[in-house]
Amino acid sequence: MNFPFFDTHFHYYNEEPAAAYYKRAADAGVSWLMAAGASHKDSLVARDFAAESERVWFSAGVHPHEAAQPLNKPVDFEIFRHEPKLAAIGEIGLDYNYEHAPRKTQQKVFEQFLELAIRWQKPAIIHCRDKEAEEQAYADTYPMLRSFASAGGSFVLHCFTGTPAWAEKFLEEGAYLGITGIVTFPKAGNVRETLKVIPLSRLLLETDAPYLAPIPQRGKKNHPEFLPLLAARVALEKALPLEELARITTENAFAFFRIDHK
Repeated sequence: MNFPFFDTHFHYYNEEPAAAYYKRAADAGVSWLMAAGASHKDSLVARDFAAESERVWFSAGVHPHEAAQPLNKPVDFEIFRHEPKLAAIGEIGLDYNYEHAPRKTQQKVFEQFLELAIRWQKPAIIHCRDKEAEEQAYADTYPMLRSFASAGGSFVLHCFTGTPAWAEKFLEEGAYLGITGIVTFPKAGNVRETLKVIPLSRLLLETDAPYLAPIPQRGKKNHPEFLPLLAARVALEKALPLEELARITTENAFAFFRIDHK
């Protein structure tokens, strides 16, 4: 494997020293990482992790589960504004599956952080999850992201599990779509079906570690080192050599996050 992968979304919880955590990924051919913030505290941890390697960046945001918690306003995130490794705002969005925060609260916080992304000229990492067999979170997210895109914003729907129809609607607004280890799960035919409509130019790969470990590591704590396992399934579905998929998706990540890696 001569071309390294970029894990565009993982969460670091200090489970091992940052240097050792990164080395495991790099040894597996995953040389570039995006540490995602899901709260003010998580964003601080992600920032500190990113400082440990020139090939790691971070995002700062409020996950919808945290929307009703303290330190959930853009003003609380001003400390990140001029951080050199800050590459995106997120993850932010709507989660109607668990509803740890009221929907109206989620929507308000989401809108505030989309506005922050515009002000800071950063792409946004979007979380969108519905209750099973429902589509209301997508229906509520879509007009918000359409307005965001009209204002010049760029975004990725991370861990995308929506229908092909929703994928096409978001793609029309310039979306990138992130694919996780779910693509390897036997019962995830819907994700593999949606993968067919995602152009290679808009595809990103992510582990969402420590969650969603791909087959054959399912049930274990996920790690960026497992990204090649899910990538192998994506390459199979897209009828591409694995190294070509690595090259395309890594270049996509550099473009989306506006990272000058040369």
